[in-house]
Amino acid sequence: MQLKQANILIIDDDQDVLTALRLLLKPVVAEIVVEKQPSNLVSLLSRNDFDLVILDMNFNGLINTGNEGIFWLKKIKDITPTTDVILITAYGDINLAIRSLKEGASDFIVKPWQNQKVIDSVKDLILNRKSKGKEIKASVDGSKLIGESDDIKEVFHKIHKVAPTDANILILGENGTGKDLAAKAIHENSNRKNKPFVKVDVGALTSSLFESELFGYKKGAFTDARENRKGRFEAAQGGTLFLDEIGNISLAQQARLLTVLQNRHITPLGSNEVIPVDIRLICATNLEISELSNEAKFRKDLIYRINTVDLVMPPLRDRPTDITLLAKHFLEIYSEKYTKGPFKLDPEFIGKLKSHPFPGNVRELQFVIERAVIMAEGKLLTAKDLSFSSLETKLEKTNLEDTRLETVEKNTILKVIDKNKGNISRSAKELGITRAALYRRLEKYDL
Repeated sequence: MQLKQANILIIDDDQDVLTALRLLLKPVVAEIVVEKQPSNLVSLLSRNDFDLVILDMNFNGLINTGNEGIFWLKKIKDITPTTDVILITAYGDINLAIRSLKEGASDFIVKPWQNQKVIDSVKDLILNRKSKGKEIKASVDGSKLIGESDDIKEVFHKIHKVAPTDANILILGENGTGKDLAAKAIHENSNRKNKPFVKVDVGALTSSLFESELFGYKKGAFTDARENRKGRFEAAQGGTLFLDEIGNISLAQQARLLTVLQNRHITPLGSNEVIPVDIRLICATNLEISELSNEAKFRKDLIYRINTVDLVMPPLRDRPTDITLLAKHFLEIYSEKYTKGPFKLDPEFIGKLKSHPFPGNVRELQFVIERAVIMAEGKLLTAKDLSFSSLETKLEKTNLEDTRLETVEKNTILKVIDKNKGNISRSAKELGITRAALYRRLEKYDL
């Protein structure tokens, strides 16, 4: 989506606001339609395809709810769910504006606005429309949070909802599912995106390092404290603090962390100085929520504190439709890194990938593609170019309660295709069905 091809609808009952926004955005987009009466929304949206709607939140009591903007926002989303909406609000209605984000708004403008911020918001939303639903803004070592499956789209949706707020987030998921990327995406789509993003693997900190690493220390606080040092809380001031593997910290460490989160200030080791902290907290763990609910292992009051909203990252085996998209993404990265390619993918290459259970999730897929690029001798990647290390080929966990015929058939097909290294003809023969029948089943189960 190019800016010069974009169409915008602006709705406000103040003619001065309409004029100011039209003049401001006229050099940026292709067409701007202005409208004073929100009641004309339905006919306007039915006749035109708008990329963006800028909507006032208050129309002088036209709707007797006090939430006119929310009412018309819902109308827009009912008619065109994919259209981005920016709300215009007064400073005193910021809480209402934040609530509107949960109802589907993409952003809000506070009056009196800053012209450049309005332009930047419009540009970001329009330029992101092309990739909307396939990837979300986040980058860790060149990786992106990518996918088209319903499971990952739900993650994208939730990130867009919670990122602009300051709610504490708990990210759950197996190793390799992209919890780091989700945390980074929340930060980069938040109002704190221009402030620090600080990650700490708290599960790897010993008891002696926990407080000094998080809260900092003064010179002379202990034997090796030769200078003052800021802790991670202070380093993340104004931004986001990401505590990874939160499920692995001891009860004593949990108590110390809870105190800081409740009081919103820290005291460095060796000091009596109290330092207020302003951070947005994101935590992550690969533990099941049921394990975190065990009070013998994790304090329930801390769970409530860190888990205003939880975000569950789906395992790769539950989103097989994303495997090809991710494989091509990693192929592009490593083709450039190792100055090889461009490559074409044989159908059996994709078949073998999709038949693998990927216990290591997206991280494992990334390493598999990198290995294939390094070892490739031609421009066509085939099933023989794929190899899975012994660390990655452990048996997929089996849900013993799931004995439905469709699940059994799907798992059998996956195992046979894997056994035959992606060869469809041999797999069909071993299963006792024709190639066409096997292809029908692959399509049925989205493999």
